[in-house]
Amino acid sequence: MLTDCAVMATIPASDLDRAIRWYDEKLGFKPVMETEGGVMYQAANGTGFFIYPTPNAGEAPQTLMSFLTPDVTSEVRDLKALGVVFEEYDLPGMRTVDSIASMPGGRGGWFRDSEGNIIGVFEMQD
Repeated sequence: MLTDCAVMATIPASDLDRAIRWYDEKLGFKPVMETEGGVMYQAANGTGFFIYPTPNAGEAPQTLMSFLTPDVTSEVRDLKALGVVFEEYDLPGMRTVDSIASMPGGRGGWFRDSEGNIIGVFEMQD
């Protein structure tokens, strides 16, 4: 059953080499497998993501992948120190303050990777 399986995100890249460098330098990820079709990364608890080359990277208007963290404030601070630029939003029902939005179920922030894809960090709360 799929409820027993780990989840893997797939992320497009218009420049795969640039994306590999960015995910290493900004997020600290090292590829666990590289193929002609893309690069696989492993995250915590059996999860991971795959970056593949395509000319339409960065066109999705929504979050493509989120990282769950126990402390989103520290995570945002640490990523900013590495040069990650966070999105700031002022939308009906969602406004960021210091790059973090509070919403039912938690708090989160969003940034774009080197390819323009929206990536999130999220802290779940009761």
